[in-house]
Amino acid sequence: MRKELLVNATPPETRVALMEDQRVVEVFHERRGHRGLVGNIYLGRVHRVLPGMQAAFVSIGLDRDAFLYVEDALPATVEEEGDESVVTAVNAANGGRGAPSEERPRIDDLVKEGQEIVVQVTKDPMSGKGPRVTAALSLPGRTLVYLPSAREIGISRRISDETERERLRQILGELPGSGGLIARTAAAGAGAAELAADQRYLMELAARIARQAERSAAPALLHRELDLALRVVRDLVSTDFAAIRVDDEPTHARLIEFLSAVAPSLVPAVELCPSEPPLFETAGVEQEISRGLRRHVELPSGGSIVIQQTEALVAIDVNTGKFVGKDGLEDTVFAANLEAVPEIARQIRLRDLGGLLVIDFIDMADPGHRREVFEKFELELARDRARMRMLQLSEFGLVEVTRQRSRGNLEKTLTTGCPCCSGRGRVRTDLTLALDLRRDLLRPPSLYSRGETIRVRVPPSLARLLAEEERTILEDVQERLGVDLEIQPDATLSPEEYEIVPR
Repeated sequence: MRKELLVNATPPETRVALMEDQRVVEVFHERRGHRGLVGNIYLGRVHRVLPGMQAAFVSIGLDRDAFLYVEDALPATVEEEGDESVVTAVNAANGGRGAPSEERPRIDDLVKEGQEIVVQVTKDPMSGKGPRVTAALSLPGRTLVYLPSAREIGISRRISDETERERLRQILGELPGSGGLIARTAAAGAGAAELAADQRYLMELAARIARQAERSAAPALLHRELDLALRVVRDLVSTDFAAIRVDDEPTHARLIEFLSAVAPSLVPAVELCPSEPPLFETAGVEQEISRGLRRHVELPSGGSIVIQQTEALVAIDVNTGKFVGKDGLEDTVFAANLEAVPEIARQIRLRDLGGLLVIDFIDMADPGHRREVFEKFELELARDRARMRMLQLSEFGLVEVTRQRSRGNLEKTLTTGCPCCSGRGRVRTDLTLALDLRRDLLRPPSLYSRGETIRVRVPPSLARLLAEEERTILEDVQERLGVDLEIQPDATLSPEEYEIVPR
């Protein structure tokens, strides 16, 4: 598979696209004044402790307090088969998450109101909620993740070769110093000297953060995560990347400087591309971003996928559409589902859909077909870096997936609620609006004098409806009120807006 990273820097925005075999699979955005908080480390002050929720609110200097769940206030350990930079909070005394909840410490045993505490943001603020934080710090480097409060060693689950896993485990076990370590995917093939250098850098960073915390007063920012371009290169790029293409000279220079320090072997892969023609245009990224904001995704055969995001979950529906097949209904449905699988997996990554995802495949009667669709979907999702869990395909064709969510997804980053429909995504029909107008004119009748002319400003489509298809609506109002109605089309009005202007 050919992998490329495209970096578009046009102040006040930086965008990065991950390409696999010349197809866009992930897009990242960062805008000036709206940088994400994930990875930032703060000295916070516990504002409120909520035993009923087993959580605490921590003031870290933002408009909204951060949310600290009891699991995130516990000592950290490495999740053996977890993702390359994931830390699981575990109570060593009771064996962790598997132990009965009544044996775990309560939040009011771990933190007290007014207490100062060093925390790291794990989820950006979303839907009016403050950020989520953890007291179990993790500092990512190029090849390692350093966990100051842990003691274990972990290996990225993406390193599947057992010989390589054992080699890395042995090297990390012989490194001096305290704290836990996770070998990231980029550690595969790395020598002992390279791993030791990364560990020293991360331990020095942890020491600087600790010193900063000692001389600061809460709330205070102790450490800010790298900006988008450097962070994505650090976390994603490995030796199998064909190119890192950048269209901005200052950003190109910073990437060269950064990689020269942390991964010199990757410097030749960095290319400065001219801004004309635009990098994202020629690579098709702009078109994919635009498609990523639509509900409908068309498939080559004529079928389609419908993606609907709600507060509780993301619903993904597969439809045959214009695809009619050749060999019977069961084979047609099976083919449509198989075709939809890789596109669903790509759209999940492209849109960065998180939380609970429910995929509604078209019903299949053959158990073998259901099993094959599920296994192919499982294989496609394995390419995703985000942590996820998938349940078996049900007899109704539903697959439930939970996917790690830390930053705002594509829709939330690039769009806002519709001012016309109050975020519903739909507007009232012209006939509904016409009947609402009728009710407003007739309630109460004492507002207008008989013989008066009333001017009504309406959207052009509503004006056409009242003049052609539903003329009786206006005639009835005029007869009952004894007034003249003057309908004035106004294209500046929203589709759900009208204005009654008595003369």
